[in-house]
Amino acid sequence: MIRLSDISLPPEHSAHQLPFEAARMLRIPNSKIRGVRIVRRSVDARKKPNVRIIYTIDVTVDGSEKKILKQSGCKRASIAPATRYKPPKSAKAPEKRPVVVGFGPGGMFAALILALAGWKPLVLERGEDAESRHEKVEKFFQTGELDTKSNVQFGEGGAGTFSDGKLNTGVNNPRIGWILEQFVAAGAREDILYDAKPHVGTDVLLTVVQNLRKRIISLGGEVRFNTQVTGLCTENGRLTGLKIADGTVIPCDRAVLAIGHSARDTFEMLDASGVPMEPKPFAMGVRIEHRQSDMDAQQYKQYAGHPSLPPTSYKLSAHTAAGRGVFSFCVCPGGQVVAAASEAGRVVTNGMSELARDGENINGGLLVSVTPEDFGGTDVLAGVAFQRRLEEAAYALGGGGYAAPAQTVGDFLAHRPSIGPGRVTPTYRPAVRWCDLHDCLPPFVCAALEEALPLLEKKLHGFAAPDAVLTAVETRSSSPVRIVRDDTYQTALRGLYPCGEGAGYAGGILSAAADGMRCAEQIIKEITQHG
Repeated sequence: MIRLSDISLPPEHSAHQLPFEAARMLRIPNSKIRGVRIVRRSVDARKKPNVRIIYTIDVTVDGSEKKILKQSGCKRASIAPATRYKPPKSAKAPEKRPVVVGFGPGGMFAALILALAGWKPLVLERGEDAESRHEKVEKFFQTGELDTKSNVQFGEGGAGTFSDGKLNTGVNNPRIGWILEQFVAAGAREDILYDAKPHVGTDVLLTVVQNLRKRIISLGGEVRFNTQVTGLCTENGRLTGLKIADGTVIPCDRAVLAIGHSARDTFEMLDASGVPMEPKPFAMGVRIEHRQSDMDAQQYKQYAGHPSLPPTSYKLSAHTAAGRGVFSFCVCPGGQVVAAASEAGRVVTNGMSELARDGENINGGLLVSVTPEDFGGTDVLAGVAFQRRLEEAAYALGGGGYAAPAQTVGDFLAHRPSIGPGRVTPTYRPAVRWCDLHDCLPPFVCAALEEALPLLEKKLHGFAAPDAVLTAVETRSSSPVRIVRDDTYQTALRGLYPCGEGAGYAGGILSAAADGMRCAEQIIKEITQHG
């Protein structure tokens, strides 16, 4: 096929124009275009008000591709690459089936690769299946009754299940396309294969993760929910088994550790077991909410509300005089701010959108970079303690019951407590308590946000609008620790393969899934070659 890049069309275009545009660019008759496949689609709103839809397409033609390329002289045309990921196949099965600890994207795709190799992996997930988990989460949103075993952080699909389901990644990796194909096969919309900013939506993800589990089981795998790993069995520097909360031991000599960024008790267990870890920088701050219609009007101008355009998003960053990075994170168009606590007496916020993204507000993390020097301790788990202190302060300022402290941007910049909302109604459930966020956020975080908001306003008018709502606290952007592994993806304890966000090697659904695949591939390689 021939690949054509940077095809720019107005929002009112029809996709039926693409074959004719391809024929024009290649200087061939329309009849010679046999098929068109969209490779990438994005929205370019940089040159307002001239909003454009940008396509990359692969074209099947009648005739010699090389000859057509030469005759056309089109600099945006080339032979389409044929690189595709193929899961490894095993020549032999291991004596002991591999175990996967955690069933978020890292664990899920590690298990899928192992299952496709015919190895019948055993998956141990501390939380519940997606359907049961959804009931617990919804009850928490409505009543403030937290289940510390099954919540937004723990359970089938991991923390990403209750998010926007964004599948963005900056990683150029052939595994990514394959992962997207598996999501589509499990029920996600086909447009995630080519949209520049693909998203599944939390409502669809609930079905997708269950279908991926069913596929793993159909290949001989097993998934056990409500099964938390609480200890390791070792001998001569190698893993020999996993201790479970009910007192049983599961023999195994290879385990993928995909525990997620909130498994703090597991971090403590690993530290006590002598597994090398190191503190890692992360980011924390607040959720900021605006009216979606206001952001659409600012970004799309006269095209706001056009059916060809998705609800707008944004990606913003600034650097303070003190060298702090302040940036938007996990933006959820048409979504809601959600209660993401997993421990009693601690408030955590995150963002979530359904497929339609048709809510009144857009929200995003507004985060400040923090380093181990900010943690207030030198222990490897000092970052965890730092997070907990902030979450406890937010819980106290919220007044209990997992209400979150909130303040308008105008009041935050003026250092005065808010007494209620303006044009933007906060979406966080079970409730918010209007206050002054300076009473729960560290001074250096407040200072960074105060300096950055006017800078970000210059980049996106309305971002620092006085009525925009800040809700605290967001601390779970990534893991505060990294589980040290070598180039075989193992720790110093041989047979233990940490992966994904919790291990400190990923930053989102796709990168975590790809990292889980790498660990599974390494296990297959080792056993196939050496036994």
